[in-house]
Amino acid sequence: MDWDEFAGWGARISEWAAHYHQTIADQPVRAQTQPGDIARQLPDTPPDAPDGMAQILDDFERIVMPGITHWQHPRFFAYFPANAAPPSMLADFLVTTIAAQCMLWQTSPAATEVEGVMVDWLRQAMGLPAGFTGVIQDSASSATLSAVLTMRERATGFTGNRDGLNGKGNLRIYCSDQVHSSIDRACWVAGIGQENLVKLPTCGARFALDTEALKAAIAADRAAGHQPAGIIAVTGATGVGAADELPGIAEIAAREGLYTHLDAAWAGSAMICPEFRAEFWPGVAQFDSIVFNPHKWMGAQFDCSIQFLRDAQPQLDTLKIEPEYLKTSGSPVTNYSEWTIPLGRRFRALKIWFLIRAYGLDGLRTRIRNHVVWAEEICEVIRNMGGFEIVTDPILSLFTFRCPGDDDRQQRLVDALNNDGRIYLTQGLHNGRKVIRFQVGQFDTTRDHVMMAADVIAEVHASLA
Repeated sequence: MDWDEFAGWGARISEWAAHYHQTIADQPVRAQTQPGDIARQLPDTPPDAPDGMAQILDDFERIVMPGITHWQHPRFFAYFPANAAPPSMLADFLVTTIAAQCMLWQTSPAATEVEGVMVDWLRQAMGLPAGFTGVIQDSASSATLSAVLTMRERATGFTGNRDGLNGKGNLRIYCSDQVHSSIDRACWVAGIGQENLVKLPTCGARFALDTEALKAAIAADRAAGHQPAGIIAVTGATGVGAADELPGIAEIAAREGLYTHLDAAWAGSAMICPEFRAEFWPGVAQFDSIVFNPHKWMGAQFDCSIQFLRDAQPQLDTLKIEPEYLKTSGSPVTNYSEWTIPLGRRFRALKIWFLIRAYGLDGLRTRIRNHVVWAEEICEVIRNMGGFEIVTDPILSLFTFRCPGDDDRQQRLVDALNNDGRIYLTQGLHNGRKVIRFQVGQFDTTRDHVMMAADVIAEVHASLA
């Protein structure tokens, strides 16, 4: 393909993309294919001769698109959103076109310097004090793993990377039973082990970590000869939106000399709204590491996760490795690959720059505030549906409910709704009972899209045998 052909096909794909988004609401939200349907349509062996782009794109529409679940659908109420606002998509198109590997300042100075400014823009937008720095990770999983590795190294006097963990004792990390599975996985990968991730009960309307249980667990571990290493808190956990009381955790961590990490992957975006900061964010400035995903609720194209650091040096001491071929001569510069686990880095900051400039913080705040209000509205409609139960009230824009019947009935309703195709929901487990999760957060959803879901839920439930 020459560059003239590239321009022609690029224009055609841009037109296709616009039409796709303009008509996406007419599609079933979740892919309606069965396992193996897509793979059976692909040849068993790669072609020796080239195919034309016209044939390739025709096959894309015929084979691939029926197997796509439409995450940008305005009636996507499952999981958490993975939004992609149009300016963010255009920024990623430019990044793909430039195709720079941004591992060091010298391999793309603009990528490094725009990243530093964008992280600081978001620091200001979220009310974090001056002095916090940060880095753009691919996902919250990577940021959490970086924080857990830092906890491990700090607790071992920064000897774990050098010596291994033999003879270091049982390093203990504390969290609530509401945390995301990425915390478990980080402890696996870091060599700490599942048994040393101490999951504690929650209390209160927001299912916050019980700080009395936390203090008791730390004291018991020290008495048993274990080594407490860190605490992981949550603001807006995946299951029901659990939100910890941050000041109490920070106070315990300071007294015990423990490193703290806050997982605000979904709910962090809402902290650009001052009223939500006042409600959920007190005490956040005392945390050592904080992660949130602009690629969830804020509208940045996946992947894009911000890790703020109160002091970057412990993470640098944990992750930085500098062979001769990666050294930068001359003036001191920031090389963000030293802050993260991967060496290779994409120019993720560009989509944040485009997004914030195209909508302004006020435009982004309006969307988030609307989602919270609409979630509260539909929650009340479902509460008043005969036999339905609101299990957990809205925390920001996430709540859970049950239809009449046992756990099997809940799953049958979820499956029937998703097979119907008009909306997309997912199930969860809370206090040993299956629940149906409902979150409002798709970038272009409207109140009508949200409220329609109640009618669909009632209709599909009535059709169940």
